[in-house]
Amino acid sequence: MSPQRIQPPALLFIEGDLTIRRVQELKDVLLARLAQSQALEVDLAGVTEIDTAGAQLLLMARRAAQAGQKELQLVAPSPAVASLFELLRIQ
Repeated sequence: MSPQRIQPPALLFIEGDLTIRRVQELKDVLLARLAQSQALEVDLAGVTEIDTAGAQLLLMARRAAQAGQKELQLVAPSPAVASLFELLRIQ
């Protein structure tokens, strides 16, 4: 039996605003990247501003990953992201 090859997660870096003004654009990119891989790591270190629309986008991506039996990791939250996650008690 040959060892199963483990694929590293695909990476997606989000920079700048993660707000209602960019959610549709980012939704398309996020869902496309999730569809293309079994595991996706989203780096949030470069997010300068996030609102509830941005939080909804990330939660929607998590649900889509679970539905598709894929792995989604949100990593390196910027201070703005960490603050909103703490406020909303997410993650």
